[in-house]
Amino acid sequence: MTRPSSSPNAIELRGITKRFPLVLANDNISMTVKWGSIHALCGENGAGKSTLMKILYGMQPPTSGEILVDGQPVTLHDPKDAIRLGIGMVHQHFMLVEPLTVTENVILGSEPTQGTSINYAAARRRVAELIRQFGFDLDPDARIEDLPLGLQQKVEILKTLYRGARILILDEPTAVLTPSETDELFDFLKNNYARSGNSVIFISHKLHEVLHISDEISVIRDGKMIGTIPAQGATTETLARMMVGREVVMRVQKAAATPGEVALELHNVVVGSGNKPAVDHVSFQVRAGEIVGIAGVEGNGQSELVEAITGLQRYQGQIRYQGQEVHGASNVSLAGVSHIPEDRNERGLVLDMTTAENFILGEQNRAPFAGTLGFLNQEAIQENARALSEAYDVRPRSASLLAGQYSGGNAQKIIVAREMRKNPKILVASQPTRGVDIGAIESIHRQIVAARDQGLAVLLVSADLGEVMNLSDRILVMYEGRIAGEVAAAEATETQLGLMMTGSGTARPAAPDSNHPAAVE
Repeated sequence: MTRPSSSPNAIELRGITKRFPLVLANDNISMTVKWGSIHALCGENGAGKSTLMKILYGMQPPTSGEILVDGQPVTLHDPKDAIRLGIGMVHQHFMLVEPLTVTENVILGSEPTQGTSINYAAARRRVAELIRQFGFDLDPDARIEDLPLGLQQKVEILKTLYRGARILILDEPTAVLTPSETDELFDFLKNNYARSGNSVIFISHKLHEVLHISDEISVIRDGKMIGTIPAQGATTETLARMMVGREVVMRVQKAAATPGEVALELHNVVVGSGNKPAVDHVSFQVRAGEIVGIAGVEGNGQSELVEAITGLQRYQGQIRYQGQEVHGASNVSLAGVSHIPEDRNERGLVLDMTTAENFILGEQNRAPFAGTLGFLNQEAIQENARALSEAYDVRPRSASLLAGQYSGGNAQKIIVAREMRKNPKILVASQPTRGVDIGAIESIHRQIVAARDQGLAVLLVSADLGEVMNLSDRILVMYEGRIAGEVAAAEATETQLGLMMTGSGTARPAAPDSNHPAAVE
């Protein structure tokens, strides 16, 4: 897959502008990506990165501007045009058919034929050849549902290579990968794909990864190109300042924890049934005034565990909230538990309701938002929206804007503000900064630490190891539904946690609480 090129530049974007009815998403953006390079694209949520890449991949036309591929002006009507020009895109959310094999997924939509039938033998040979060529540890006959996420991502990349991609767009490619899987991906991109003369556009909020993998870095802010700089010599502080327009505190400032009484305790909690339940006899405690982080590759039971704790999932065993057992989401909330869900659109917000309405979800039938006759107190609802928007820096400051119209970072701030406003005793934060830009991450992290310092028991679940290590006082690692071990955050290393996340490595096991017999809901 070595490029036959007529230009030193793989991609040139010249004066790209994209106007929507109420938004100028891209404002006269120009950017050049050289052949044989890895070019990072950074910016806050809503800065215009996704719109720009959709234009480059033919998913939407620019209002004005010019695109050159290998020195030639092109017009892209749809992704098929982009694919024909050698542009491939791997989206953050994988687009794979789980019951099908690696080969079947790779060729889907581009099947080789022999007469009126698919020539599967030829397709398998081609896929096996690509696997060998690019050093992927993949079995062409393996089913997607049996592969870990790191290998699933390689199948997504293989799909683009099968179609002849010489320019690869990767959107948040390490969001669900372990450190070792990330290292394997970076090794492929730098030492195989780019070294062969191909080009990569790498989109990520993880600035340390951007600096590690990239040759050049372009930063967009508010739809404008702020600049392109060499990765060599750049720092996370430099990039953050370019992205946000101000100094950003990159590391969470927090004093040592002073844990108090046990606020949340689990004993032998099981979610699911059969020989391999999603959560398998999990026991641990979280005390007031501490942050306990749960690390692990996604799909190892974290989501089901959070749903059990927050009353959204039936379970066996025992969960106590400040010493009491309750069941059901409403009762768990009344017991003093606030929940920042991992999927803000599905579980955190009602997208076609206003900011003000989303700020009171779960409390809409209680004072001060509802009167004695059950009518909503609009004055209190509007004042609450104004106060929370100001305190949590939700932009734009609009009580009437629909939740679905906010960028990811501002939508997340609405959820954090609402859950913290309830004055909880226990905060369960699941993937609290997923898909969120550096400025919003700084704000949300500060709020979580403030919650701990106010005496809340905080359970943090995140696929971002840096986030877990930065925020937590103690770290538990989940693997295949069990707690693989516990590490003091001050002593934890990425290598140690990464090994534990894949079933290797050791740490002291989390001490189960044997004071309570198991119970069944």
